[in-house]
Amino acid sequence: MKRLVFITFVILTSMGIAKAQKFAFIDSEYILENIPAFTAAQEQLDQLSSQYQKELESMHAELEQMYSDYQAESVLLSDDMKRKREDVIITKEKDYKQLQSKYFGPSGDLFKKREALVKPIQDDVFNAVQEIANEGSYAVILDKANGTTLFFTNPRYDLSDQVLQKLGYK
Repeated sequence: MKRLVFITFVILTSMGIAKAQKFAFIDSEYILENIPAFTAAQEQLDQLSSQYQKELESMHAELEQMYSDYQAESVLLSDDMKRKREDVIITKEKDYKQLQSKYFGPSGDLFKKREALVKPIQDDVFNAVQEIANEGSYAVILDKANGTTLFFTNPRYDLSDQVLQKLGYK
């Protein structure tokens, strides 16, 4: 199948039917690093994440201590007292997991805060790239950030600085 597509492409280009397309690339990491609002948002998210993590670590340490105390005292406790202690530990574990999900879950506080702070900046970058693509008649603009494999990129076709200028930076 790939061979058929390749052969068709070669035939069309040799016949002059396929138009020459313009391609370019950007480096979204470079662009975002040069936007002060993005850097500030990342710092704010890091601080919030660290705060949440400390709270969870404290709660986890308390939970571990409760479990350790229970194990040490279990031989001295009656069956009824063991069940009560186990229930308290289980309840605490559930609270820990709920708090963890509340902070770091797919719809957690950190995700919502990231959406509020970072998404508008990313949307602005996308809109600027889209405008540049339309103005320059580019068929494709690739992003070389985040491990995208581009074997060779000629700096002449890098539109990253142009995107920053469109956004009012540099």
